[in-house]
Amino acid sequence: MSTTHLIGIDIGTTSVKAVMIDLSGQRVAEFSGRYPTQRPAAGHVEQDPEDWLRLVRAALEQFAKHGSAAALCLTSQVNTHVFADAALNVLHPAIVWQDGRAAQAGAALDRAVSAEDKIAWLGAPIPIDASHALARMAWMKAAHPEIWDRTAHVLLPRDWILARLTGALLTDPISAVGLVTPAFTYAEGLIAGVDGAARRLAPLADPFAVVGRVSTDWPFAHTPVVLGVMDAWASLFGLGVAQEGEAFYLSGTSDVLGIMSSELFPQPGIITFPDWRGLRLHAAPTQSGGASLDWAARLLGRSTRDLATMPIVVTDDAPLFLPHLQGERAPLWDTASRGSFAGLTASHGPAEMAASILEGVAFSARLAFEALERSAGAKPTILRAGGGGFASDTWAQLRADVLGRPIQRVKGSDPGAIGAAVMAGIGTGAMTDLATATRALVKTDRMFTPHPTESTRADTRYALWLNLYGALRPINHALSALGSSSLAMP
Repeated sequence: MSTTHLIGIDIGTTSVKAVMIDLSGQRVAEFSGRYPTQRPAAGHVEQDPEDWLRLVRAALEQFAKHGSAAALCLTSQVNTHVFADAALNVLHPAIVWQDGRAAQAGAALDRAVSAEDKIAWLGAPIPIDASHALARMAWMKAAHPEIWDRTAHVLLPRDWILARLTGALLTDPISAVGLVTPAFTYAEGLIAGVDGAARRLAPLADPFAVVGRVSTDWPFAHTPVVLGVMDAWASLFGLGVAQEGEAFYLSGTSDVLGIMSSELFPQPGIITFPDWRGLRLHAAPTQSGGASLDWAARLLGRSTRDLATMPIVVTDDAPLFLPHLQGERAPLWDTASRGSFAGLTASHGPAEMAASILEGVAFSARLAFEALERSAGAKPTILRAGGGGFASDTWAQLRADVLGRPIQRVKGSDPGAIGAAVMAGIGTGAMTDLATATRALVKTDRMFTPHPTESTRADTRYALWLNLYGALRPINHALSALGSSSLAMP
C-alpha cells in the first residue's frame, strides 16, 4: 500500500470535508458530511462536538480502504469554542463563531483596553467581540459558574478533535487569533482581564509541527499528525496563496478575504497576523456569505443551488440587500446590525431578490477588501478564490464585477481540506516548502474577468449600499437593544 498519500480534514461551519491526495495533487478519495446546528434562542448558535468527531471517524474509515498515508493534518472553524473538563468531556454545546450571546461581555472587555494596548499586545487593534475567546469565557463565568468551575480547557474544534485523535493538547498561535503577541506568545496582559482564562488555554506549538500519532483505536493508527492552522490560513494554502502580494477570497457559510503583505498599516476592523515564516496575512472575515443564500432559500422554498444559478439581472434601480442577518464582522464588527432589503416593489420576485442577495454579499466583500488594501499597503490585481460559494459561475462573475478585478477560481469546493493536506506534506518533509507544495497540489479552474459596464453600475450601487448601512444603523441598534431587553426578562 502507498505511503505517499496525504490526508487533510476541515471541520467547517456546516460540515466535515476531507481529502486524500497523492504528491501530484490527484485526489485518491474525498469525503463530505454535514452536521446540525442548533439555535435554541435568539443570537445563540450551537453545535455538538460529538457530531464533528463522528464524521472525522467516518472520513478516516472511508479513506482506509484506499491504502495508508504518510501524514494527516486538521483545520477547523475558529472562534467556535468547546468547554471541556480534564477528561475532554464536553460540558456545554460548542458556541459557534456566529453566536452573539457574549456581545456585552466582549464590549466590556473591549472598552477596558485601549487601541494602543491592543497594538502593543497583539500588533493590531483587533476587536474583542462576541466571538472572541475571552468574551466567551467571561460570559460562561458569569452565566454558568458551575460549568466554568468544571472547565479545564477552552478549545477550538480542531484542538478538541486533535486531543481525541492523538492525546495531544495543543493549539497554534495563528489560530489563537486575538490572544497572541507578534512573538507568538500569549498576550498575558490582555488575557489577565478574565481571571482563570490563562490556565484554560492550550499550550502553543508551530503549525507545521508533528504533534503526535493517530491513536490505536482509530483508522490510520500511528500515522503522524501535523498540528495545522485555522481554516482561513489552511484555505489560502488550498487556494495556492503563499507569496507576498497575493490575495484570496474564500466563500463558504461566511466570506473571508485576505492579502499577504509584509507591510503593516493598522486599520480598525482588520485582523493582522504576526509575521510567520516570512508571511504576514491581513484578513477580513465577514459574517454572511452562503448563509445569506441559505436563509433566502428557506424563505422562498427554493434550493440554494437554484437561487445561486438562476439568471442574474441587476438593474440600476434593483433592490439593495444588507446581508447582516446575524450582525457583521470585518471591517464593521457591528453585532447589532440587521439584514434589510431596500427598494422592493410588488414587481420583484425570487429572481430579483436572489440577485440582490448575491450582490449584497459581494458588496460586503468589497468593503472588507478595501480596508484590507489599506492595511496591507497593497492592491493585488487578481484574487484566488474558492469554497462552496464559488461553485456558481453566476455568483463568481458578479463578484468580479463588484470588486472590479479578475477572480481566478481553483478546482474543488474544499480548499481548507486541501490546505491541511499541503501542511501535512510540509510538516513531515514529504513536500519541501509552501511554494513547491501549492504549485504541485493546487489546481486552477477558470478566470472571471470584470465586465466594464457591470462594474460601473456596481460602483454606483455600492455607494448607495454604504448609505443604506449608515441610515439603518441607529434603527437596527435600537431594535437590537429592545431584543436584548426582552431576552433578559424572566
